[in-house]
Amino acid sequence: MKNRLFALMFMAVTAVSCDDDFLEKPPLDSLTDDTFWSSESNVRTFSYGFYTDYFTGYGTSAASLGMHWTGNNQVLSDDRAPGSPVQFPINVPSSGGGWGFGYVRKANIMINRVENMTVLKPDAKGHWTGVGRFFRGLEYYDLVRRFGDVPYYDYVPETSDLEALYKPRDSRTFVMDQVLLDFKYAAENVRTVSAETQSGGSKGRTINKDIVMAYMARVFLFEGTWQKYHLNNSSKAKEYLEASKWASEQIINDGAYRLDPDYRSVFTSFDLASNPEVILYRQYVEGISTHATMSYNNKEAQSGASKDLIQSYVTKNGLPIFQTTGNPEYKGDKGIDNVMANRDPRLSETIVDSVRLLSMKYDGKVVYNYSTSGYVSHKYLEETTKSETTGNGQQNITDAPILRYGEVLINYAEAAAELATVGGPAFTDADLDKSINVLRKRFGAAKAITSLSVNGDQALAGGVVIDDPKRDPTVSPILWEIRRERRSELVFEGFRFDDLRRWKKLEYTDTEANPIINRGAWVSKDNPAYKLGTVRLSPDNVTPPSTSIREGYVVPSFNPTGIRIFDSEKYYLYALPTDQINLYKSEGYELMQNPGW
Repeated sequence: MKNRLFALMFMAVTAVSCDDDFLEKPPLDSLTDDTFWSSESNVRTFSYGFYTDYFTGYGTSAASLGMHWTGNNQVLSDDRAPGSPVQFPINVPSSGGGWGFGYVRKANIMINRVENMTVLKPDAKGHWTGVGRFFRGLEYYDLVRRFGDVPYYDYVPETSDLEALYKPRDSRTFVMDQVLLDFKYAAENVRTVSAETQSGGSKGRTINKDIVMAYMARVFLFEGTWQKYHLNNSSKAKEYLEASKWASEQIINDGAYRLDPDYRSVFTSFDLASNPEVILYRQYVEGISTHATMSYNNKEAQSGASKDLIQSYVTKNGLPIFQTTGNPEYKGDKGIDNVMANRDPRLSETIVDSVRLLSMKYDGKVVYNYSTSGYVSHKYLEETTKSETTGNGQQNITDAPILRYGEVLINYAEAAAELATVGGPAFTDADLDKSINVLRKRFGAAKAITSLSVNGDQALAGGVVIDDPKRDPTVSPILWEIRRERRSELVFEGFRFDDLRRWKKLEYTDTEANPIINRGAWVSKDNPAYKLGTVRLSPDNVTPPSTSIREGYVVPSFNPTGIRIFDSEKYYLYALPTDQINLYKSEGYELMQNPGW
């Protein structure tokens, strides 16, 4: 039985209506630890306090789109070609920035109270302790992902214990070792099928083992590669990558999920409850909980896809477009029809089949969902309601996938391939056949992409050795193709910036060193359908843009100051806020800032 989780803003209200014993809670004026931690339903309600923070989905307003459309995880990367590139931060924040331990405290309270509850049976106690440790692990992963070293707490210190409250930062390796222990405990103890699912059908609404495993795969792929590329710690990289591979493999071998043959339906559905690919999603309901992500694919101007992103998609024969020996399936990029011809079907599922720029008309009508590059995304656009209220503004009600099987498959492939480089078993065709090659067959035989195979560190497609002259020479051919697949599968889902961080490849985002980021679609000003007098074009990736050029590639950022330079290793970690450093100092303690800040 497949499990789903409804991460609604009104989760607690829904829970009250479904759990009769919760209605028997004592009056609020007599609520104490002893009275609250007295039933499993109360524990469940307490756990809901984590949901909307960790499972944000599409947020609930234009300002909270987060990683799915705006924010650094989308625009501070090589996937988009904005008119004004987002810059790496210059100043240390005065406060905030994600440095806080409120959710660590909340998780530790839950773990402690559950362990002392005598009313819970052993399996329930193990389950809810596992849920608490899962959330503690997620919070510490988020802290480490941002800041590196952080103080670690597995208990709630007393407010009078200044030595504990102002303790120095623990090493990220120590912290992530504790996170691994938390995830292992959760994997062993969290229920395979939630209690709600057992009593109420297929719509599980609490954390289950599949969710734990999917997050475990994501978390330790990040940390395993960080240990390899940043800390040169092969032994820890191996341990964490083994955890990621194992967790992914458990989900794959279980066989409970399969890819939806309609790629876009995962991102444009009003009800993901029955979607075979979705492990965890957030539900939206008209008039109750809505979002604005669909609107940004509908009638809003976009920071368009970069030429760099568009060129990364393979053709259906599995070869890169710039294969050294030539790629007969690639038709070039002069015109959107040529761009889309014979390509990975995910390209046309992500980008619309027309170039759309400001001042253009499409089908005789003014275009509102144009982009800076001319390449417009429709990955999140539900076509049947795009002219209705629910397709505009902040009234969108398409459900948000949070964990899906497609990510699990690509996580498995990368973890297995990276593991082979740090002393693990060899990466084989069998690994590809249970991961990337499944993704490539998603669309059926007529649209399938030729499968990948491996020979040492070489990648092959249909027996042809892949030789991409655009490959970063520091990355092996097989890892390059796996990273390419990851980019195509997870595009615009908020992973790219952190992927570049963990691979130690933020230099890819430098628009001066990598000018193809600042290029878009090829257009001709002589096309009568266009009104492109003010659009700046360049005939290549080098020539400065000009309004006098009659045909060429759109150059979104033409101001000399509109470039993004990656010039410091410090950007791999976030700066600690000054108010926390000063708070430590005021109490006679020292909180060390990250290097370079």
